[in-house]
Amino acid sequence: MPLPQTFSLLVLGQGSSGLDVVQWACSHLGDRVSGVTMYGGAKAQPNNRTRELERAGARFVFGTEDVEGAYDICVSSPGISEFSDFFAAGRAHSNEIMGEPEFAFRLSPSNWCAVTGTNGKTTTTSLVDHLLRFADIPSVAVGNIGNPPINEVDGRAGDSWFCAELSSYQIATTKELHPRVAILLNITDDHLAWHRTHENYAEAKIRLFQNMDECDLAIVDVEDEGNMAHRDEIFKPGRRVLSLSCEDSGADDAAFVRDGRMVVRLAGVENELVSTADLKIAGHHNVINALAAAAAALACGASAASVRGGLVSFAPLEHRIEPAGSIAGVRFYNDSKATNTDAVEKALTAFPRDRVILLLGGHDKGTPLEDFSRIVCQHVVAVVCFGEAAERFEHALEFAGAKGSGVTLARAEHMRDAVDVARTLAHAGDVVLFSPACSSFDEFSGYEERGRAFKSYLDELRAADTAAIEG
Repeated sequence: MPLPQTFSLLVLGQGSSGLDVVQWACSHLGDRVSGVTMYGGAKAQPNNRTRELERAGARFVFGTEDVEGAYDICVSSPGISEFSDFFAAGRAHSNEIMGEPEFAFRLSPSNWCAVTGTNGKTTTTSLVDHLLRFADIPSVAVGNIGNPPINEVDGRAGDSWFCAELSSYQIATTKELHPRVAILLNITDDHLAWHRTHENYAEAKIRLFQNMDECDLAIVDVEDEGNMAHRDEIFKPGRRVLSLSCEDSGADDAAFVRDGRMVVRLAGVENELVSTADLKIAGHHNVINALAAAAAALACGASAASVRGGLVSFAPLEHRIEPAGSIAGVRFYNDSKATNTDAVEKALTAFPRDRVILLLGGHDKGTPLEDFSRIVCQHVVAVVCFGEAAERFEHALEFAGAKGSGVTLARAEHMRDAVDVARTLAHAGDVVLFSPACSSFDEFSGYEERGRAFKSYLDELRAADTAAIEG
């Protein structure tokens, strides 16, 4: 149902998207919003932005999660689990509770193309947005990609598309969200502290399709075992689903590779696109991402010709198997965004004929490592384990038979040390892949800072080599 004509608003959590909601509400005080209150959380404190928003009419409560008062709408920040006491308090004091994307959708429901999955969301969202823009179709990338949709609601052109990257956190509490095109890339274990169980996590992902019907298009990677474990929940009568795979499923709606070329079939009509060799983004997973984005762009109205041009012009995103230059003939790649084991497995498919030295480590998520370690041993010549997770990764790789299969194992204290160790193991022509399979919080504030630190250190090493040669 639409939001009330006027409403009082409660916002939980002092993260950036929560503050953006408060800022939107302040600009509509006396118009749509009768009052706005933010409960920042138990550890929240005033800052420059909260003081600015207080001057604009918002009320802030710091240092507690005990909500008081009564509100029409509560918007909860994505970091707050729906199973937490804080979330329960917000729900108890509001007529309705939702996340920021749902709130933005209620305000501006037309033309949403949504992307979710454990891995590949940002690349695919960026590529859909790129393809639509290449086709001169107005589009803006929003959501988990870094730009909350609430920031784009007021100035949005009527015919534009929201290409929304949505995390499981953001989807879990949706009710009315109805994308016209939606992509589910994969489901593997992640964010279990927030969702409590894998089943809850998977259900949150699949919830993206809850309001879609035969007039919409749900795009699903049918190669992914996590997706297909929920096949009956996805392929429901009355819902139009496109089967995404490198093999042709034979369905009327399908995206696949035939004779090395990408093909999207919509309602039985085939669109032959480009050779997979023409893509600048590498790896099997990126072929799947590109097929998904191409199908979405075509469904949003892009022509096949414009999709072809957009696919070959799209460059790798920062921190996602990003080429980071060479040193002494050794190629380095920054895949800092790989914060879980599934992402690393996908990254390894980008180097099928290379000798790979893999850098693994950081803040340990506690993910099972048995199957992962066996896969790693099949694709690399050496692994350097570093950071808090180093010991557990090394033990898992030893148990998987790394040394017996000829894989060299090494230890390092931190990221820079890991690069130094990798250089001693690498020869000209080898690949050093920084794909940690862990979060970064033992050394850095996030994967972005970690990836840039990796590249910055490589720049230092190159400069030192140049100075030594010139000296």
